[in-house]
Amino acid sequence: MKLPRREILYAISAFAFMLACVAVAGIYWYFSAPTELKIAVAPRGSVESKLMGALSDVLRETKSSIRLSSGFYDDLRQSAEALQNGKVQVAVVRPDVELPSNGLTIAILREEALVIAAPKSRKIPDMEHLSGHKLGLVDTSQDDRAFIERVLARYELSPDVVLVPITQDAIPAALAKKQIDAVAFVRATVSSEAGVLMRAFTKAAAEEIVVIPIDEAEALSLRYPAFTQMSIPAGAFGGRPKQPAEAVATIGISYRLMADSKLDRRPVSELTANLFRMRSQISRATATVNLMKAPETDTAMSAILPNHPGALDYFNREQQTFMDRYGDWLWLALFAGGGVTSAFAWIGQFFARKKREAVDDVLESLGALLTSARAAKSHEELERLAVEVDDLVRLCIRFTTRGLTNTHTMSALMLAIDSTRWAVADQRRFIDLQPPTQPDTAPRHFAHEPGDTAS
Repeated sequence: MKLPRREILYAISAFAFMLACVAVAGIYWYFSAPTELKIAVAPRGSVESKLMGALSDVLRETKSSIRLSSGFYDDLRQSAEALQNGKVQVAVVRPDVELPSNGLTIAILREEALVIAAPKSRKIPDMEHLSGHKLGLVDTSQDDRAFIERVLARYELSPDVVLVPITQDAIPAALAKKQIDAVAFVRATVSSEAGVLMRAFTKAAAEEIVVIPIDEAEALSLRYPAFTQMSIPAGAFGGRPKQPAEAVATIGISYRLMADSKLDRRPVSELTANLFRMRSQISRATATVNLMKAPETDTAMSAILPNHPGALDYFNREQQTFMDRYGDWLWLALFAGGGVTSAFAWIGQFFARKKREAVDDVLESLGALLTSARAAKSHEELERLAVEVDDLVRLCIRFTTRGLTNTHTMSALMLAIDSTRWAVADQRRFIDLQPPTQPDTAPRHFAHEPGDTAS
């Protein structure tokens, strides 16, 4: 059964309304649903894993618009490769181990400095005098050892310095047996771990300790951008007398939170804001967050290790508002909406004109039939006209059921139909009243052809 056009239009309108509701619901869900970011952390149980775990918990508890989904890897190289390969959007990266080409810095989670110290009696005041001595690497990972070896290579000391891996507890025995002449470790300069280690070394040596400066730290940081030129503040390790007695130049490395360069600046800005604003809450789970700092923003556009624009938006107080981010799209949507409205209006006018044209054609046909009815000469011709009127009546009924007519149009059609039918009836009566045609009975005279004779 074929549906009337009006019901079809109602169905289309209802479907369009449902689509609009679904679109509005989708837009609301898109802007209100939290953004989930996958983050790579390595290794499991590390300081950074605790920090990111605490951050993830705080984000969930405060119902932030950002969520972190942690993925743990065996080492920092794998963590960086996960960001490089697009498996995650954010990762904890140590640039001197592996620096992803698509990684942009969000925050420096912590910096660790290379500390080389020796008893004053060993007469090792600088790096050059370290040649020929035994250097104890205290609780040093493979990544830290590779870092120390690159620093020694800068001073061309690699073949002349014997590296001895030891633990903190083994320092007194190693000094007594002259298995080491100095120690080296990589720690945050103001951390409690560095202070405890230096005090243990001072106690084991039973004499004044000298912190050996790395005077070529600036050159090293320029040659290896992943390295950081640092300074050990006076009294950083505590003790009496304070250690060191004055600031000492050194070189260090950093652990950074990096994001994919393709990641939109909005979620990065919000993640950065939460990371720094919620520092006090995160510190309840791990005090490492207190070592976190913002990257250098003064040289953000020329930094060797570039920063993410979303993080810079937060640091420079340039976080974009909703209109900043989507204003252009909203204006385009308004312009597009105006165009769509105009298109629908044109389509509506087009169909309205077609409806008027269809009704006008019927009215013209009825007018022509009215004229033909007045001029008809036989019942057969009038019968044909009546059939045509009936066809037009059925067409008018179809227009009415489809909603193509209104009250004024129907009045005109009914008047035209009635007038035509009356004209047919009048003409039929007129023909019936006409007298029948009489046959011609008058004598006819024919002309005689030449040569004929009268009878």
